[in-house]
Amino acid sequence: MRAFRPVQVVRRLARALGLIPPDGRNFVLELLPKHAVCAEIGVHKGDFSRRILRATKPRELHLVDPWKYEAGEAYRRALYGGGARGGQVEMDERHDAVVARFRSEIRQGRVIVHRGSSTDVLARFADASLDWVFIDGNHTYEYVQADLELCFRKVKRGGYVAGDDYTEDRWWGDGVVRAVDEFVAAQPVRVVVMRDRQYVLEKL
Repeated sequence: MRAFRPVQVVRRLARALGLIPPDGRNFVLELLPKHAVCAEIGVHKGDFSRRILRATKPRELHLVDPWKYEAGEAYRRALYGGGARGGQVEMDERHDAVVARFRSEIRQGRVIVHRGSSTDVLARFADASLDWVFIDGNHTYEYVQADLELCFRKVKRGGYVAGDDYTEDRWWGDGVVRAVDEFVAAQPVRVVVMRDRQYVLEKL
């Protein structure tokens, strides 16, 4: 029988009682193809990565994150800025913890961890080689814009570019919304859904 830590039991009970709302990204995983070759940009501690594995059972899941500390006022409320009080040391620890967390899947070849910027890492992928990408990296406008354009090239026709935090009420302002809206207007994509701060776009 699988043992649960006390904190897991408390969270599950709170969620069952409606005290913790369900994660808004669950429906996205139901829309994305199963047994795919896919990528997640922005991994943090790997919680959503684990859910991707369970829900979509990918053949290959590429985890892309620089695990780089960003100093400065602009990133004061970012998980990789002010939210990482240990600075770069903490970011290094997060990377190491993700590698340890998915050690079994890495050995099986199902998970490939890429430590580096999404621009540098995805540039090494062949065009039209991915079934889908989920973008949840740096949320400032220039970075989201670059991620969308690069992912569009790397996803095959009929594949999906999806992402988190399509909202203007957080520290990044209108960065995600503006980049996504401009991308949709400029590229041959079908908007599958936009709700609960999530977006899913199909490449035509």
